[in-house]
Amino acid sequence: MKTTIKEAKNYLNQEVTIGGWLHNKRSSGKIAFLQLRDGTGFMQGVVVKAEVSEDTFQLAKNITQESSLFVTGEITEDTRSDLGYEMQVKSIEVIDEAHDYPITPKNHGTEFLMDHRHLWLRSKKQHAVMKIRNEIIRATYEFFNDNGFTKIDPPILTASAPEGTSELFHTKYFDEDAFLSQSGQLYMEAAAMAHGKVFSFGPTFRAEKSKTRRHLIEFWMIEPEMAFYNHADSLEVQEQYVTHLVQSVLKNCKIELKTLERDTEKLAKVATPFPRITYDDAVTFLKEEGFDDIEWGEDFGAPHETAIANHYDLPVFITNYPTKIKPFYMQPNPDNEDTVLCADLIAPEGYGEIIGGSERINDLALMEQRINEHELDAESYSYYLDLRKYGSVPHSGFGLGLERAVAWISGVEHVRETSPFPRLLNRLYP
Repeated sequence: MKTTIKEAKNYLNQEVTIGGWLHNKRSSGKIAFLQLRDGTGFMQGVVVKAEVSEDTFQLAKNITQESSLFVTGEITEDTRSDLGYEMQVKSIEVIDEAHDYPITPKNHGTEFLMDHRHLWLRSKKQHAVMKIRNEIIRATYEFFNDNGFTKIDPPILTASAPEGTSELFHTKYFDEDAFLSQSGQLYMEAAAMAHGKVFSFGPTFRAEKSKTRRHLIEFWMIEPEMAFYNHADSLEVQEQYVTHLVQSVLKNCKIELKTLERDTEKLAKVATPFPRITYDDAVTFLKEEGFDDIEWGEDFGAPHETAIANHYDLPVFITNYPTKIKPFYMQPNPDNEDTVLCADLIAPEGYGEIIGGSERINDLALMEQRINEHELDAESYSYYLDLRKYGSVPHSGFGLGLERAVAWISGVEHVRETSPFPRLLNRLYP
């Protein structure tokens, strides 16, 4: 009976065959312990000299790291294992013998590991991070599908910039200028006028020359837009969504979180509602905390966000940023014309902003004014202005950066470990 490591629990005290790779091994005189992996998980195979042929035992002792093989044996209970079971190996068939595998059990430098990212993905911790990423993706679809959202796919090649920035990747679209998308938001607003509540999930690109642990050149965004939702409504959706992601990972990725030595008590505290602090109060707080360099009207950097986050156990919303430091499409705050109805959601433990969102301007004249103030090409945004001409309604939306969310929930330090093949300032390989 062929099965997988993940499903082997269903065959307790039965003999099965599993195809996999040798992750690592150790042996004493009469027993060899094989650390096996097959993509679904990691499991120990025990080879007892007295219970197998001499050829099988010698093969178990000599098989090299990352060789591929079929192992056949009985699945038995093992209370010391995270899985709760192991295999008593009866026979081994080598498929392909690996030689001089470059990532050995010793410590390696980050650049070396990144050069071998295609192989580093096989390691136990990297495997765990990707499993958590997959669970967050699964839970994302679950949340939005269960709450009446329709998935819409915006284009990756665009003729304009949603946030009006020059930090774009330029390309030629036949005889026209085009850019790699930095956000699907404007298109999602159009889709919300057709479907009410929509979300997109796709790659985005930022040509920022940043080397921080929070930045990638290519990353994935989840971007919902909601017709007839005001700013307060949107904040509630964000709270519910993030809480759902955390609870799903806690429920379905126990082994992976343990592998990563994640402090799950901190994650278990995540529940709605999240605390909120206005930008104005945040500036006051930071000055009281000794950040004398921050002035009203400036954006917050990583140290500022971390200081604010450390004041709370939960993710925290910073609301109502100054108009001049936010994109052109954000709705003015009726209580303070110098600020807009927006929020950044800051994750705990120094992981920074994971969500940015706002209520969108729905008035045509004001949107035209903002496009002019930001010196944008009105013709490029004609379709966007049409949304305000033909049945405009209040609407709101937000974007969650997948890799930052994975970094926070899994507890890894750098977002490069949360992307299977990260694109960094000086890295386009592998």
